[in-house]
Amino acid sequence: MSAGENSSPKPRLSRAGLPPVHHIEVVDHLGKRREVAIPGESPLTIKVDGREVVTLMTLGTNPEELALGYLHNQRLIEDIKDIESVEVDWSRETVNVATRHGEGIPDLEEKLHRVTVTSGCGQGTLFSCTVDKLYEHKLPLVTVRQSTIYQVIEAAAPLNPIYRQAGSIHGCYLCQGGRVLMSVEDVGRHNAADAIAGRMWLDGMPGQDKIMYTTGRLTSEIVMKTAFMGIPVLVSKSGVTQMSLELARDMGMVVIGRAKVSRFLVYNGADQVIFDAIPKPGKTKP
Repeated sequence: MSAGENSSPKPRLSRAGLPPVHHIEVVDHLGKRREVAIPGESPLTIKVDGREVVTLMTLGTNPEELALGYLHNQRLIEDIKDIESVEVDWSRETVNVATRHGEGIPDLEEKLHRVTVTSGCGQGTLFSCTVDKLYEHKLPLVTVRQSTIYQVIEAAAPLNPIYRQAGSIHGCYLCQGGRVLMSVEDVGRHNAADAIAGRMWLDGMPGQDKIMYTTGRLTSEIVMKTAFMGIPVLVSKSGVTQMSLELARDMGMVVIGRAKVSRFLVYNGADQVIFDAIPKPGKTKP
């Protein structure tokens, strides 16, 4: 990953990720006891200069990136250079983001009064300032090859070790061409997207030549987070909601859903998809 130009040092990170799974004993349909793995889930309260902002339920594997990505995608902090450190304290279930000026988030009180609870798994949140600033970001007009979409799906397929071990979670994958650059699993797809956003923010990584792939459905929140990352192509293993589609149309985002190894549906931006992998007659899979 290439870092962007940044004269100030990056924020100090505590690196306090939790183990992703726990092993418990269950009784199966034959009445036999056996051990299975289940994903962790922990509350994590984000504080900025000691002031509480929000509590998220998370797998806990990337808490620092999650906090940064959340603050960035909600447009609560605009510049990574304003952040001095990100310190996680699991004994208190908190992550404190310390700014260099020590004055917290401007107008936080007003923003906290205008919060929407979204339909994301584990419940996400949207601040009024997030929606207000969405239309300030115009996504680049890009084309994407059908074959590249299939490559992304195939490349991401084995990168879900926690899901294969324990289930009950979602994954998000940052891709370039047919390669996966970054993958994150969490109890909610919005958390996974925020963790990717946090790492992109830290590394100064642009989004205009990237693809976001997620295993979860595409809600308005996921479309907004992807747009704020500057990513013009969003692909999902699942479907889309009406509001997410309306936002994607406004943003000029290519939205592809119901994506499998050999098929998908283009919900928006079909004229930007190059269909270079259409099966020949007689070769179509059932």
